[in-house]
Amino acid sequence: MKTILRPALVLFFILTLLTGVVYPLIVTGLAQALFPAQAGGSLILRNGKPVGSALIGQNFTDPKHFWGRPSATGPMPYNAQASGGSNMGPLNPALAAAVKARIAALRSADPHNTAVIPVDLVTASASGLDPHISLAAAQYQLARVAAVRQLPVATVQALIDQHVQRPWPAWLGEPVVNVLSLNLALETAQ
Repeated sequence: MKTILRPALVLFFILTLLTGVVYPLIVTGLAQALFPAQAGGSLILRNGKPVGSALIGQNFTDPKHFWGRPSATGPMPYNAQASGGSNMGPLNPALAAAVKARIAALRSADPHNTAVIPVDLVTASASGLDPHISLAAAQYQLARVAAVRQLPVATVQALIDQHVQRPWPAWLGEPVVNVLSLNLALETAQ
């Protein structure tokens, strides 16, 4: 029994040390050296203080801000510890009710806007944390944000254009806008 148990325990401790300590330290060290911003959480700083992450959405509800995709995390929106979709199918009455409520909120915030509401403004992403909206969603909100902030539409449009992130190569997706970065730029445009 000792001839089998001792080598098994030694191998167990060696593999635990290699895979549980050495490997994570090497990967973390390489990530910090090669990709320091991403390894640090892709934090967005304002006056030297973190105001959010470029990777996790925030719950903007004030009409003077661009609104992001709805979050499916609960009980608090954009809770990174509860990342996950709602798992509601298209025939689920709760999903239909949630979408109707989101449409009503968007129409209430901008009653003169009769354009078709982009789907990403009324449906949550798979993670519930998406920090980006489509270019169409930003364009949909353009007039409301400009009016509430009393800024020329051209000024807000220029900010949107500056914050568009295009995929490379282009066929991999659509252009998106990081909502937090755009809203922070709006704050300095006033």
